[in-house]
Amino acid sequence: MRAVPALPERDMGQDMSEMNAVLFDRFGPPDVLYVGRRPVPVISPEQVLVRVHAAGVNGGDLLDRTGKVRLVTGRAFPKASGIDFAGEVTEVGSSVAGVRAGDRVWGLLGRRTGSMAEYVAVSARHIAPAPENLTPEQAVSLLAGGTTAVTALRDKAALQPGERLLVRGGSGGVGSVTVQIGRLFGAHVVALAGGKNLDFVRGLGADEALDHRATPLSGLGRFDVIVDTVGTEQSRIRRLLAPGGRMVAVSIDLDRPLAGLGTVLASTVHGRGRIRAFSGNPDTALLSEVTRYAERGDIVPVVDTAHPLDRVADAHRALEAGGVRGKHVVRVGAAVR
Repeated sequence: MRAVPALPERDMGQDMSEMNAVLFDRFGPPDVLYVGRRPVPVISPEQVLVRVHAAGVNGGDLLDRTGKVRLVTGRAFPKASGIDFAGEVTEVGSSVAGVRAGDRVWGLLGRRTGSMAEYVAVSARHIAPAPENLTPEQAVSLLAGGTTAVTALRDKAALQPGERLLVRGGSGGVGSVTVQIGRLFGAHVVALAGGKNLDFVRGLGADEALDHRATPLSGLGRFDVIVDTVGTEQSRIRRLLAPGGRMVAVSIDLDRPLAGLGTVLASTVHGRGRIRAFSGNPDTALLSEVTRYAERGDIVPVVDTAHPLDRVADAHRALEAGGVRGKHVVRVGAAVR
């Protein structure tokens, strides 16, 4: 990868009531991202304040940054980036029970952004103890993918042992964990990935790993469940469903997001198999379930690269370029308040 300049830091003084955060003032390429200063959040009685140690880079972050979902996110700037985090609780709201300062936790901000910051305020209903056997960078590599995979396979598709499961995009941040969860749930897992990543995907537990460029769809056979983490050509992919099959779309086409949403909606009224979709906002119970899987070794971390906060643009470039093995994560850290 060619050398690129680090993100500029906006110097607004070192007031300890402020923190560093990844922001952008306009839609555009990764270069619009910068490290700026924001007030440390003030928590409500139902929230906790978390000092963020690591955050993941997700496909939704690219959509937000480029403005392809501006009808949802709006045009007010500056905008923050990031939805998931692993860190340490520093303050606890007066209505929160069972959480103490110093607890290591992980969680997601749900339908908000801003986890690529030194601190986040988050509802206690959307955090859980982080896996004790993993570093923050390792933990956050499993977070969004783990909660998405469990929701897709268990709750949306009702995957059964022995069923044939196709994971499209099996080497990426979500796909690599979906392969592992599918194996854990007893499915026969077939994963599509880039040719250089096939051994990697087999190592995660796929029964078959196939090059998506060299394998014609007509030769794949039928599947009881399909999980699509790519988002393109979904009308063609759902034709691979067996009778009674279920397809879950966990991504949309980054280049044509509105068209992708249209395909999902249209699938409910015509063609073979309805495409299921969902907006992830996991609660403590789901997060705790993924914690148990990680601590038992049922799923393993899948960190492609850990980037410092001021190089988050590199992570965006790498994710856009494709060929990712697991997750790009960002090391955040924080100064003591």
